[in-house]
Amino acid sequence: MSRLPRWVEYGAFALAWVAGIINAVGLMGVEQQAISHLSGTATMLGSSIVGDSGNALHLAGVLLSFVIGASISGYFLSGTKLKLGRVYDFLLALEGIMLLAAVYLLEMSLGYGIFLASAACGLQNALATTYSGSVVRTTHVTGIFTDLGLMLGAKLKGQDFDRRRALLFLLIILGFLSGGSVGAVLFVRYGFQALLLPALVCFLLAATYRVYASKTVEQ
Repeated sequence: MSRLPRWVEYGAFALAWVAGIINAVGLMGVEQQAISHLSGTATMLGSSIVGDSGNALHLAGVLLSFVIGASISGYFLSGTKLKLGRVYDFLLALEGIMLLAAVYLLEMSLGYGIFLASAACGLQNALATTYSGSVVRTTHVTGIFTDLGLMLGAKLKGQDFDRRRALLFLLIILGFLSGGSVGAVLFVRYGFQALLLPALVCFLLAATYRVYASKTVEQ
């Protein structure tokens, strides 16, 4: 556990922050539509099927786009373990491009832009890795809260408590919450252009990872 690089925590916080912004923009700008996770969307789809076929098609598009984004990551990545040198930089840059395209479409009042934002989140969520026996997701926090609760329950029974894994989970929660706050403030002022910030962060993360990976491989 201690041998894992510190960029695991930094990257997880940054990606959760990105997802928090995207989700806030979706909730405030697309009829209270969550983008970074699908539980609420799936529920809304189920209720829309019986009375609002047009909205049902839109919600189905959001769900399908998320799956397509995850499929893209699945195509380029193999396995689930952290491994330096994989194409994380390419996928992060692709996420940034998707978000830029989403901004363009949404600013043109084309609702299809939300599909690209959903695909970006699906791609990011599929970048998750197996970390100390837990699957880490950065676009929603339900599983993170669940794993954290399991760890606390095990601690109460006298079992070992993995502090570094707990720290990672807390950073993801903090990143998602603070990203949501930033996203809300930016949307009030800039509208859908608020998505430019998470796009920029994705590009910066891609460049940073590429430089780090190159230097590490050379050593």
